[in-house]
Amino acid sequence: MLRAEGLGKTVALPSGQLVILDDVSLEVQRGEAVAVVGASGSGKSTMLALLAGLDTPSTGSVWLDGQPISRLDEDGRARVRAARVGFVFQSFQLLPSLSAVENVMLPLELAGHRQPEPEARQLLVRVGLGDRLHHYPRQLSGGEQQRVALARAFASKPALLFADEPTGNLDTETGRQVADLLFELNRQQGTTLVLVTHDERLAARCGRQIRLASGRLA
Repeated sequence: MLRAEGLGKTVALPSGQLVILDDVSLEVQRGEAVAVVGASGSGKSTMLALLAGLDTPSTGSVWLDGQPISRLDEDGRARVRAARVGFVFQSFQLLPSLSAVENVMLPLELAGHRQPEPEARQLLVRVGLGDRLHHYPRQLSGGEQQRVALARAFASKPALLFADEPTGNLDTETGRQVADLLFELNRQQGTTLVLVTHDERLAARCGRQIRLASGRLA
């Protein structure tokens, strides 16, 4: 489902080149759940951005479901993401002007679904928010916002889900509930999961762990 070869990322600073990621190669099989772990500043989020086509590498290549996304322009990468990829972020990334159901409807509308609302409602019921359909993000708790984000991420039935610290802004109990939902939805839909986390307990729930240290595979 996902392959990277010789992946590297450097940025220019007045003092010289800063190496964020250095010569990373890996494969993620279809249906696998993989955690990317490491200390803060180890390059985890940068690697996720490169694997997802949100950023371009300085060196190396990425293939996502057979597509060489690192060689595509931004429009090409966006098309691949829209068709194959879902995202869950630490900061939820909900649109504040849209209600919960409208946030979940959005990827379905962009994909051309003619009647997105019934499916969006059903997903929100599945994540325990059937009574919050018309609440706006500012009216929801952090845990509820992340549940909306989960429903939105799975709405388009992605082949591959990237989750970047999905419980990082939540208290322990709420984070556990959100993680339970994440793995349950992932199992039900047979999605390939790449999970970036500093939480060793969350990482242990994945089938495999990839550890980064100072931008390199440890």
